Amino acid sequence: MQTIEDIQKTLKESPAVMLYFSAPTCNVCHALKPKLLDAIQSNFGDFKIISIDTSLDQEAAAYFRVFAIPTVLVFLEGREFLRKSRHMSVDEVVREIKRPYEIMMS
Repeated sequence: MQTIEDIQKTLKESPAVMLYFSAPTCNVCHALKPKLLDAIQSNFGDFKIISIDTSLDQEAAAYFRVFAIPTVLVFLEGREFLRKSRHMSVDEVVREIKRPYEIMMS
């Protein structure tokens, strides 16, 4: 489990970060996570991915204002760029990240 300070440090040091909030009791989370992580790693090599279990780390969920799971937060250059909760497709997330990520990394 990472502290909020650890996450903030990663957000400052890494140009592209995805926070994935889930819980062990969330079946959608378990189905989505491997597909989403694979797609992010395949399409965007420089992404740092942090998985957060909200059942163990309620403080991080509260800090980032996560009220539903699964929730994906994407930060580009330390700023929140994308927030998706509950109903999302892998293709949708990849599509929304692609252009800004390419501009940022060029």
